[in-house]
Amino acid sequence: MKHCLVVDESRVIRKVVCHLLEQMKFYAEEAAESASALETCRVQMPDVVLINLGNAGNMELVRAIRRNASAKRPVIIGTMTEHDVGHIREALSAGADDYILKPLDGDSLKEKFAQTGLM
Repeated sequence: MKHCLVVDESRVIRKVVCHLLEQMKFYAEEAAESASALETCRVQMPDVVLINLGNAGNMELVRAIRRNASAKRPVIIGTMTEHDVGHIREALSAGADDYILKPLDGDSLKEKFAQTGLM
């Protein structure tokens, strides 16, 4: 079973996304902020990290995961509420593999995971 870490300050979004991931047969874990997400990654690096890029501190989290990644390099997918090309470029430059627009649903997650080789 693949492991996914969901990083978002909204408890409701974390719960909804974790539920969708569990339906997709992923082990879903959540973090409300960068510090706890980074600690989770240090304990056990997930296969995929979904990070809300609307929070400025989370861009640094992407960089930190890339700097601290062990032999296991997780797929990092940024989530955002609007299609801001500059923000997307910054996320990809920081080390994100891809991005997905909110609101997230099961079909969009499955499609993005398939595109990034997770399914």
